[in-house]
Amino acid sequence: MPKQVRVRFAPSPTGPLHIGGVRTALFNYLFAKKHGGVFYLRIEDTDQNRFVPGAEEYIIEALNWLGIPFDEGIGKEGGFGPYRQSERKAIYSAYADELINSGWAYYAFDTPEALDELRKQDEAEGKTFIYNHTNREKLDTSLVLSKEEVQKRIDAGEHYVIRFKTPVGETLHLKDIIRGDIKFETNLLDDKVLFKSDGMPTYHLANIVDDHLMETTHVIRGEEWLPSLPLHELLYKAFGWEAPQFAHLPLILKPVGNGKLSKRDGDKLGFPVFPLEWKNPDGTTSSGYRENGFLPEAVINFLALLGWNSGTDQELFTLDELVQLFDLERVHKAGAKFDPEKNKWFNHQYFGRQNNEVLAKELSHVLLEKGINKPVEYITEVVGLVKERATFASELWDLSDYFFQAPASYDEKAVKNWKPETAELMEQLITVLNNTLDFSSANVETTVKAWMEENSIGMGKVMQPLRLSLVGAMKGPHLFDIIALIGKEETIARIRKAMETL
Repeated sequence: MPKQVRVRFAPSPTGPLHIGGVRTALFNYLFAKKHGGVFYLRIEDTDQNRFVPGAEEYIIEALNWLGIPFDEGIGKEGGFGPYRQSERKAIYSAYADELINSGWAYYAFDTPEALDELRKQDEAEGKTFIYNHTNREKLDTSLVLSKEEVQKRIDAGEHYVIRFKTPVGETLHLKDIIRGDIKFETNLLDDKVLFKSDGMPTYHLANIVDDHLMETTHVIRGEEWLPSLPLHELLYKAFGWEAPQFAHLPLILKPVGNGKLSKRDGDKLGFPVFPLEWKNPDGTTSSGYRENGFLPEAVINFLALLGWNSGTDQELFTLDELVQLFDLERVHKAGAKFDPEKNKWFNHQYFGRQNNEVLAKELSHVLLEKGINKPVEYITEVVGLVKERATFASELWDLSDYFFQAPASYDEKAVKNWKPETAELMEQLITVLNNTLDFSSANVETTVKAWMEENSIGMGKVMQPLRLSLVGAMKGPHLFDIIALIGKEETIARIRKAMETL
């Protein structure tokens, strides 16, 4: 029987979660749900120097806001905890020792100063210093020292690291679900540090041990981890463990130019690169999707299509549809360019589908600030008429202000529609409106159009000045919907005001 799919999102708590990290979490979530598996969160905080307070809570809040919560992790124990690497410290040294004993790793006592000197020497000769099979037996390592000497130095409290002993002269033929077959020459690899004398493992060792102990079946991560793939596969081999399947996701690229999308790109072009707002240690704030008025469903839909496609022309997907259709085989190898305008387009699509009552609450806050008091039913109707023109809730007031207050000024370009005969036509229109008892949108429209037809009055001669009188500009939804909503008295009052002003 095949193993249950178990995938993980394993960020480091070094600051806010970048949108690239969000996409990695999303693809892991979709894969887990598609295969009836488990999506778990592991916090990789072995580098205590880079730990940022609040980052872990931020990651959890972001996943919850986006609607892709983890099944297992901190606060949701699933029998594989603890889920913070700093709380698993005691586990790793035994595995480092195992590699030493099996000959897959060795102690290195070189000081940072000594290594720095070697780097400088190589640079002077136009070479790049690599710590590997070419020099490891000439350096200060357990490969050239007796067991007793090594133990003596460790007991004396000398600083050391444990390095992986990369095999010599092998060609690794590795598989990646997205990239297919990849070849690596072991002679080009360096002997990475696996364990430090402060008792902390490096990312490489902790990551492999945890993925094995937490029964991870697939490792879906960013392309930047591709160079680590040979070491990770070799570590599985060294331990005699079955490796998970690997899939390396393409980079999210800058909107303009080359390279990976960064916070600087967002700052420069005015779009968020973090799911939630983040307060920086220097007192500045980095903007977030949530606080910028983006809807989580829109963010998810947009990110899903950065590097993956369904093979159809469909662009709008619910989370359930994404789960059904998601397939790692359809993830592209090439980087995906981040398009801020397309990002907004998705929000626009989802905004128009929002429940009117929900949006009415958003608009109510603005109205209260402006001292405008209107029944919630009225606000809900207004929202229903204007929401399809909005991308964000913050735009609702500008799109609907004329429903709550008469125009204080009139658009200069539109004033050209006010001709010498317009006042006389407006006077006649007021009489027609006064005599109309059923003031529903459909009935007022029928009545006004019948009057125009009977008197051979062209549409533009009445409709444009009428819209200008009610709205102050040539914008807004169906004119008779506006009339029905603001009512007879207000409609006539606004026409009179326009006649006086214009």
